[in-house]
Amino acid sequence: VSTQSTGVVSTQSTGNLSNMSIVDGSGFDIDDINKIRVLDNETSSKTLQLREECKEFVDKIDDFQHIVNGFIELMESLSSEVEREKLKAIGARNLLKSMAKQRESQQQQLIGLIHEKRTQLERYRIQLQSLEKAESEQQEFIDQFILQK
Repeated sequence: VSTQSTGVVSTQSTGNLSNMSIVDGSGFDIDDINKIRVLDNETSSKTLQLREECKEFVDKIDDFQHIVNGFIELMESLSSEVEREKLKAIGARNLLKSMAKQRESQQQQLIGLIHEKRTQLERYRIQLQSLEKAESEQQEFIDQFILQK
């Protein structure tokens, strides 16, 4: 007598019906090819069917796991790309703020320069008026001096 993992016990068949009567009361079955089975044919076939379904389920779970791992890798890659773009955007925003501050500073310098130049222009106008007045007085003095001669 030999046993297999499928629950089949192999015996040599003598073609004797007395062997079947021994098996009948013990809870064992004899299949179509005269092998003694612990499980009846229906239970055995359902067990095999369940084993196949479980194998298919495990294969599907493995496929799903591969898909999920691929998805996770893709999301991590996209996350890294988003983070890089975010840092670029922050850098660009900081650069724009810096440029705006530089422009504002330059504008203040130019306003100060304009104010300084206007003050200088006003001083030059006053100086011009003073020089014109002096020229006029000198011209008048010359004219009187020439007339007195």
